[in-house]
Amino acid sequence: MAKVMIVPRELAKFADKFRAPLDAAGLEVVALPPAEANLPTEDELLVALKGVEAVIAGSEPYSPRVLAANPQMRVIARSGVGYDAVDLDAATKCGAAVCIAPGTNQGSVAEHAFALMLGFTRHIPARHGALAAGGWNRLMSVPLRGKTIGLAGLGRIGKAVATRAIAFEMNVIAYDPVPDIVFCANHNIGLVSFDQLLAQSDFLSLHLPLMAGTKHVINCDTLAKMKPGAVLVNTSRGGLVCEADLIGALQSGKLAGAALDVFEEEPTPANNALRTLTNVVLTPHAAGVDVQSLEDMARSAAEAVASLRRGEWPAEKVVNPAVQSRFKW
Repeated sequence: MAKVMIVPRELAKFADKFRAPLDAAGLEVVALPPAEANLPTEDELLVALKGVEAVIAGSEPYSPRVLAANPQMRVIARSGVGYDAVDLDAATKCGAAVCIAPGTNQGSVAEHAFALMLGFTRHIPARHGALAAGGWNRLMSVPLRGKTIGLAGLGRIGKAVATRAIAFEMNVIAYDPVPDIVFCANHNIGLVSFDQLLAQSDFLSLHLPLMAGTKHVINCDTLAKMKPGAVLVNTSRGGLVCEADLIGALQSGKLAGAALDVFEEEPTPANNALRTLTNVVLTPHAAGVDVQSLEDMARSAAEAVASLRRGEWPAEKVVNPAVQSRFKW
């Protein structure tokens, strides 16, 4: 019996809610053994994946080293939509299909993006801290209504943020390499160049995938082009931002602030200077996960594994289609 492992330990706790497709496909379902660290390392995966042919994956590293040591791997199904932790070339060489769970967490990310923006503009952390300490510091809020939000990326998540921004009476502009013209026309979204996006946005919200061409797309040069007093919002991937350059822009006052859910290094080191700034709102890579999206993502990943086991090809989920011609399971 082929074995599939649920690697994210938080998913294993409610596997009964999404494992039905795996059972129906005749797969043996196992879970990564408990450990103090939630995210397994390469060394842990090298041992744990022996004999495993498919995984419900989280953000753990599927590196060339891990995949070379596990040539039996046939499916890496991410319980999410990002796949930068998976080396696609190594997976394709191994003959493994890499899948994502599209359409499952854009609502959660969009809600979190607004939680971050409102937390910043309404001084929620500072107000709470003052009240908890016995004070009564009302501070002055900044409205979202009437402000321009610039969306760097207009895929599922960018669109979900856009519709919510419209409800907040914000002016919405967007940059996307391959924009959905009809969506933009229907929602009165202005399509602009990336430089125009930087110059016009009061809130710049990042929704680009992390790849070679987008790594550190926010750097000293692009930060210099941003509107003075703007706020950077990142619920996508930490690698999109050069944190050293961002910290400089925050300290100098070039930017009014930043609202960040993702970081270059995760977990974020205790000595990261972002932790010490007063003009930031930070959360620990939690935007895409709520009780509904977590279950939806896990179920989508399980269904992808089951489909491939049955000999079906879930084209909308596979991100390395070049493997199809040599895929066997």
